[in-house]
Amino acid sequence: MLESQKVFLVNAVLNYFSQLSPISSEFIQEIEKNVEPLLIKKNKHILSPIDNNNCVFFVVSGLVRGFIREGNKEITTWISAGNEFVGAIQHPGAPPKPSIEYIQALAKSELVAIPYLLIDELYSNYPETNIIWRKILQFQYHAASERSMLARIPSAERRYEKFMELNSVDASRVPLRCMATYLGMRLETLSRIRSKMVRQVV
Repeated sequence: MLESQKVFLVNAVLNYFSQLSPISSEFIQEIEKNVEPLLIKKNKHILSPIDNNNCVFFVVSGLVRGFIREGNKEITTWISAGNEFVGAIQHPGAPPKPSIEYIQALAKSELVAIPYLLIDELYSNYPETNIIWRKILQFQYHAASERSMLARIPSAERRYEKFMELNSVDASRVPLRCMATYLGMRLETLSRIRSKMVRQVV
């Protein structure tokens, strides 16, 4: 990765933080020294159960999903199109350990990996961290609540409609198989719903 790309990606994280709270020069230096910019090719795993789950990831650009495996089936648990933090399931306060969840790039993606140990250090030394991560957790809780609501809608068609209402993700970029499992429906059902909506628009 070119040095200019690394600087761009790290600055994207710093800009996001600075929108949530003023940040000190020392805070900035800690981020610049200890985060890892990543360029991930399409369909490559960013994290899997054989990896140590010791980082969260800021998605700068691209398309990323989380998923779990049940037998030979992959079930998508979330989808991100960027400008947000993502991570695999981890028990709060527990030492980092492998997760059952995978993280995969569905398109060429730019991310920044931020170690949990760094976050703990920032909490201890920089008061702005408390404001920043409280707001990030609020966003995460809101997104998790929307996913929970979506999963409980009994009508497959209404689930798809609500997904389109709630999400900033361009649905045309998401592989149908991933969207179908995310919405808890068969691929054939999703294809039928999308075709019906296209006909209604025309």
